[in-house]
Amino acid sequence: MFVDRVEIEVQAGDGGAGCVSFRRERYVPRGGPDGGDGGTGGNVVVVAEPGVDSLVALAHRKFWRADRGTHGQGSNRHGRSGADLVIHVPPGTVVIDAQHDFLLKDLARPGDQMIAARGGKGGWGNAHFKSSTNQAPRQCTPGEEGECRRLIFELKVIADVGLIGKPNAGKSTLLSRLSRARPEIADYPFTTKHPNLGRVTIDLDRSFVMADIPGLIEGAHAGVGLGHEFLRHVERAGILVHLIEPSPMDGTDPIRNYHAIRDELRQYNENLVTRPEVVAVTKAELPGAAELRDQLAEELGREVLLISAVTGQNLNRLTAAIVRQLDGHED
Repeated sequence: MFVDRVEIEVQAGDGGAGCVSFRRERYVPRGGPDGGDGGTGGNVVVVAEPGVDSLVALAHRKFWRADRGTHGQGSNRHGRSGADLVIHVPPGTVVIDAQHDFLLKDLARPGDQMIAARGGKGGWGNAHFKSSTNQAPRQCTPGEEGECRRLIFELKVIADVGLIGKPNAGKSTLLSRLSRARPEIADYPFTTKHPNLGRVTIDLDRSFVMADIPGLIEGAHAGVGLGHEFLRHVERAGILVHLIEPSPMDGTDPIRNYHAIRDELRQYNENLVTRPEVVAVTKAELPGAAELRDQLAEELGREVLLISAVTGQNLNRLTAAIVRQLDGHED
C-alpha cells in the first residue's frame, strides 16, 4: 500500500506540576520548603528517515501524543521529563499546518527533522518561591499544556529522473527494463496508481534514481483525475524524460499529446518546464514510430530518441543522454 498524503493530530506532552513540600527531619526544627519542579513534557519530532518510502504507517492512526512530564516531589526532587515522540517519514515529505494552511518544513534530505509540537514546561515547586521575606511559601504552579496541532504530510518522491507522459506511454515497462523495479504493467490506462522508484546502474560507482510518474491527462493541473496527486511528485525530479507513444489507445495525436503534457506542467508550476528534458518516442517496433520521431525532432529543433523497452532498442543511448544531463551538459 502506497500512501503519499495524510492528515493527523499531534499533542505534545503537558508539563508536570510543581510540588508544595517542607523539609521535615528529626533534629532539623526549621526545615525549609523543598518542593521540586515538574518535568517538561515531551516534544513531537518529525524525522526524515532513510528506508521509509510511504506514509502508510501514519494513515491508520489519527492522533499522536507525546509523554507528559511527571510532577515534582519533596526533598527537591524534580519531575521526570516526558520522552519525545518521534514520527518517521520518508525523505521528501512536506509538513503543513492544516489549520492555517502554511508550510512548516520541507524534509527533503535524510536526517532532516523538525519539532512539530513543543512540550509544556514544568511548573515550579514551592522551593522556587522561598526568599528572606517568604520563608514558608505554600504556592506552586501547574505545568504548561503541550502544543496541539493538526498536520498534513505530503510526500513528494525524490528522484534524479522522472518519467512523464500520457497513460500507456511505456513508463513502467522502461523502468522495469532499466532497473530492478517491478511495477505493475498492463495494457490498459492508469495501471500505475502511484510513483515507482528504481535505481539505474551506470557503472560500478555511478547510478541514479528514476521515478515512474503515473500518466497525466489534460486538466491534471486543476485536479482532473488524480492530477495533483501525480504532479506533486514531478516537482522533485531533477531531469524529465518525456515518453511519447506513437499510436495512443484513445486515437489522439502524439505530437499534440506532447504539448498538452507540457502545458499541464506549466500551469501547475512554471518552473517545471525549465527543467532539463529528454524526449523519446517509445515502442519503436510499431509502424509510424520513426516518422513520428522525425516530425517531433523537426518541430522541437533538437534530438528526439527512438526507443523500445520491449526490444531494448536505443536504451543505451537514452541512458547516455540522461547521464549527460545529470553531468550538466546540453545534448
